[in-house]
Amino acid sequence: MVFELRKQTAIVGVYEHETRKATDKGRYQIIAECAERALGDAGLTKADVDGLYAYYFDAPTSAGLFLAEYLNINPRHVDSTSEGGSSFVAHLAHAAAAIATGQCNVALITYAATPRTGAGLVPSGEMPVPIPDGFTWPFGYSIVSAYALVAQRHMYEYGTTPEQLAEIAVTCRRNAANNPNARYRDPMTVEDVINSPMIASPLHRLDCCVISDGGGAVVVTSAERARDLKKPPVYVLGTGQACAHTGGGMKDFTSIAAKQSGAEAFQRAGVTRKDIDVAQIYDSFTITALCTIEDLGFCKKGEGGAYVQGGRIAPGGELPINTDGGGLSSNQPGERGIFLIIEAARQLWGESVNQVDNAKIALCHGTGGMGDVNFGATAILARD
Repeated sequence: MVFELRKQTAIVGVYEHETRKATDKGRYQIIAECAERALGDAGLTKADVDGLYAYYFDAPTSAGLFLAEYLNINPRHVDSTSEGGSSFVAHLAHAAAAIATGQCNVALITYAATPRTGAGLVPSGEMPVPIPDGFTWPFGYSIVSAYALVAQRHMYEYGTTPEQLAEIAVTCRRNAANNPNARYRDPMTVEDVINSPMIASPLHRLDCCVISDGGGAVVVTSAERARDLKKPPVYVLGTGQACAHTGGGMKDFTSIAAKQSGAEAFQRAGVTRKDIDVAQIYDSFTITALCTIEDLGFCKKGEGGAYVQGGRIAPGGELPINTDGGGLSSNQPGERGIFLIIEAARQLWGESVNQVDNAKIALCHGTGGMGDVNFGATAILARD
C-alpha cells in the first residue's frame, strides 16, 4: 500500500544564501540567517518550528541536535538522515510524511557548508572505510574518478560524446549568467569545456561542479495552514527514494537510483513526464545530469547525449533544467540538494532569474554517494 501524500503538505518559504565565499561567516551563522529569512518568506517565526531537518558531512547523526541548540528551538521531530546530495530531497519527503501524520506542524529543512574558505568537506587523516569501499578507496578512488568511469562506460556503450556532455555545462552557464549570485557567469562554449584541463578522462574541469560556500533553508507545513500564509502553497505531489547499489557492487555503471525513485515519485504524484514544466537535477558532473535525465524516463537509456542538444534543456525547451545555473556554475557547497528544492519553488512562484513561462509542475532530483551513486531522491511539486 502506498501512503498518499498528494497535496497534503506544501512549501511555504525558501531562502538561498547569497554568499559563495564566506570569509566572515561560519556554517551555523549561514544556517541561522537562511532559517530566519525562509521563515520570514513564509510569514512565520522560529517559534512556529517544531520539525527540524539537518545534515552535514562531518556530523551526520548529530546535526539536528547541534543545530537545535544553536537556533534555540525545541523541535518534537528531528531528522538527520545522511544520503549525501540526495539528503535534502529525502528530508522534504520525510517532512511531508511527518506533517501528514501529525508528528510536526512546521518543518525547517536547512544546510550550509564552507568548503571553499573553511575546512574541506571530507575530513582529512585516517578514518575507517566500510566495506565495500575498503576495496576501492585505498587505491586512489575519488568522486571525480568514479564519475569518470560512469562517463567512459556511457561513451563506450552508447556513443555519447564529450561535446554532448559539454552541452549540459554550457546550458547551466547560460542560466547562471542571469543569476547575480552565481559563482561563474562569463559566457562559455562547448569548445571551452572540451579545451579545459582534463581532470579524470573523459571529464574536463568544466564538466565538474564548482566549489563554493553557501547554504539554504526550506519551510514546509500542512496544505491547510499554507493557505493562510504569505505565499501561494507549492504542494508536494509525490516523492520517491532509492538505493540502487553500493561501490563494490555496481551492476551497471550507467544506471542510477533515479530510475527507482523517479518511477515512485511519478506514480505517487499522478503525473507523467510530459507534465513536467521544469526540472532541477543534481549536476555534480555533466554525466550525473545526463544519466539522471535518462533514468527519470525523459528519454531512453543511451539517448541522453542527443536529448540534451539543440536547446531542449534550456529555458523555452522541452525540459528546462537547473535554471539557477546549477552546481556546474552557480554553487556547490559540498552537497546541493537543498538548492534544487529552492529553485523549483521559485519557478512555481514565478520568482526565478530564468523563469519558465507558466510553470505549474516542477521536479527536483538529488543524487547521493560517490560515483557509485548509492542514493536517489525525487520530488514532484505543483502550484494551484
